[in-house]
Amino acid sequence: MKRIDLALPGVCLLEPVVHGDHRGFFSETYNERTFAGLGIAHRFVQDNHSRSTAGVLRGLHWQIKQPQAKLVRVIEGEVFDIAVDIRRGSPTFGQWIGEILSETNRRMLFVPEGFAHGFLVLSATAEFLYKVSDLWYPEGERGFRFDDPTVGIRWPELMAAPTLSKRDAAWGNLADLSAHDLFTWNPANPHGI
Repeated sequence: MKRIDLALPGVCLLEPVVHGDHRGFFSETYNERTFAGLGIAHRFVQDNHSRSTAGVLRGLHWQIKQPQAKLVRVIEGEVFDIAVDIRRGSPTFGQWIGEILSETNRRMLFVPEGFAHGFLVLSATAEFLYKVSDLWYPEGERGFRFDDPTVGIRWPELMAAPTLSKRDAAWGNLADLSAHDLFTWNPANPHGI
C-alpha cells in the first residue's frame, strides 16, 4: 500500500498493490496493521455502500458529534471526491482538495475527522464504498452547500445541474454556520480537533 499525502494535512490517497493475471486481480484494500504503519490508526466501525447515477452530488457533510474519519473508494464507475477543512483556526480552514476515484485507478481517499466530505458521480453509475470510524448519528449531521462561493470548489463540467437530495439542496454556506457546527483546530492533537 502506498500513501500519497495531499495539500490538506491528514487527507491522503492510498494506492493498494494489485496482483493481476489472466484470471483477474486480487487486492488487499484494508489491513489494520498496514494502515497503522502508514499513520492511519483509526478503528473503523461501520461500512457503507451507495450507488448513484451520473450527476448525483452527495455532500458536503460531517458529524459534529461522533465525528467520523472516512476511508472511501469506488468499485464501479468514477467520482470526483472532495474534502474541505472545517476546523476553525486551522491554517487551511475552508480549503479543499478534489481527487478522481474510480474502478480503474483503485485509489482510496482517507478523510480524517474535522473535514467535510462529498462526491460527484462522473460515470453513468458509480458504486461507492466507505468505512467510517464512528456510527451514524443523525442529530450530529451538518453540511454546507456544494457551490459555496467562498470555498470555491472547482467541480468538473458535468456540474451544470447536479442531482441533490432535499437536505443537500437546503444547506447554507460555510460562513453562515455557528461555531458549534464546526470543529476547532488543535495543533497538539494528531487529528487536529
